[in-house]
Amino acid sequence: MSIEDQKAGEAIRREVMSDEFVDRALNNANDFDQPLQDLVMENAWGGPWTRDDLPRDTRSLITIAMLIALKAPNELKGHIRGALRNGCSKEEIRAVILHATAYCGFPSAIDAMRAAREIIDNWDESA
Repeated sequence: MSIEDQKAGEAIRREVMSDEFVDRALNNANDFDQPLQDLVMENAWGGPWTRDDLPRDTRSLITIAMLIALKAPNELKGHIRGALRNGCSKEEIRAVILHATAYCGFPSAIDAMRAAREIIDNWDESA
């Protein structure tokens, strides 16, 4: 494992997802699942998210689309929050969900819209 990639990944993960989110993920890890946290930090956040060939808001919108396709509403919630932190608008997030409907199907889009609405409604209240 590259310590540099892991450190860079943690820094970006904290910027996008928040210190609270990352602290919770790391503090909830135990000996069994800590290796997964290490892989996430190094390979997801320390890899694609450290590249400078796409802006972060674009990466967020792409990630939302992929999580819709994967039917991963729990991960989607975190990345919707991250997209808002990266400057994406509610309208852009909604547009991605609507666009994904044609490729991922209505059940995926409905689940995604529910997840997005929960985060966006709470985001508006806390903003």
